[in-house]
Amino acid sequence: MDRRTVLGAGLAGGIGPAAGPFVGYEMPLETAPHERTLMQWPVSLEVYDEAELSRVQQTIAAIANAIAAFEPVAMLVGKADAAQARDALATSVKIWDIPTDDLWCRDAGPTFVKSKAGALAVAHIQFNGWGDKQVHTRDGLIAKRVAARLGLPLLASGLVGEGGGVEHDGAGTLLATASCWVNPNRNRLSRNEIGQRLVRALGAQKVIWVPGVMGQDITDFHIDALARFVGPGRVLIQLPDKVVAGDPFSRAAYEAYEILKRATDAHGRKLEIIVVPEPVRPRSRNPDFLASYVNFYTCNGAVISAEFGDDRTDSKAHEVLATLYPGRKIVSLNVDPLGEAGGGIHCATQQQPKAVGK
Repeated sequence: MDRRTVLGAGLAGGIGPAAGPFVGYEMPLETAPHERTLMQWPVSLEVYDEAELSRVQQTIAAIANAIAAFEPVAMLVGKADAAQARDALATSVKIWDIPTDDLWCRDAGPTFVKSKAGALAVAHIQFNGWGDKQVHTRDGLIAKRVAARLGLPLLASGLVGEGGGVEHDGAGTLLATASCWVNPNRNRLSRNEIGQRLVRALGAQKVIWVPGVMGQDITDFHIDALARFVGPGRVLIQLPDKVVAGDPFSRAAYEAYEILKRATDAHGRKLEIIVVPEPVRPRSRNPDFLASYVNFYTCNGAVISAEFGDDRTDSKAHEVLATLYPGRKIVSLNVDPLGEAGGGIHCATQQQPKAVGK
């Protein structure tokens, strides 16, 4: 899609048209240096039962502690739950008094953009609980509250959505699943209008759209569980061995793969595509388990990734990530409670890029 092409217009669900001085701001590639990682402490017993909540809290603490060995981490949590979080976290992990419902900081947290001069701002994409599917009274305010705490401009995108639904290669190209953006539970806009607002908010020139899957999981299929930019024009995608009859996710994965093979980036170059296999025999037998190797997180000096108990594919994923990120330590964690909740490590983290002079 070209930002000059318009096929229709409308109102973004609940927040009106885009506004704010976006010119000159861009979302850096995740591998750019970070000031810190932001995460959210889950607390809602409307979302989890007590046993589930304990498991996801332990997993969030393990991820935060692993990242804290490489860069600063700030855990967002309200005062009432701060002591519990403090007990589980490494002493180097900071506690920020920002109340939360759930743990998905990629979606509810701030999307940082950076000016050519090196100043940060927050491109505000309003979180609405993945189309009002889940309580988000607190989570819907997190991006605004982080921007206020950091004294950063909050730039309205005119969009409802989530950070997990879009990838940026840091050189002008976005990759997004239409199923979560072009969806009336988020935006009553055409795909082209949504694309225009995304490229404006994130400082890109082009969106590559893949269909995704609507209505089969809480996110309406985020791109960061399927395919990730690992550099300008370079895409890592996870594929099952074949399309499985009756499985819309395997079909969507291969649809995306075919689109990516034909696609070009913002500079007209063919994409380089790297494939990682899907785990065949993960530990968890939960039928809704998300086992995504591409839902990793790159922090300063490391890649924090998941292992699922399938020795063959775990080893292959480790090998692929080590090749793609030479010089970074590959840290593999058991994060099965997040997979059972429908997400992963990338979904639970949000990077704050370093500003100029940092």
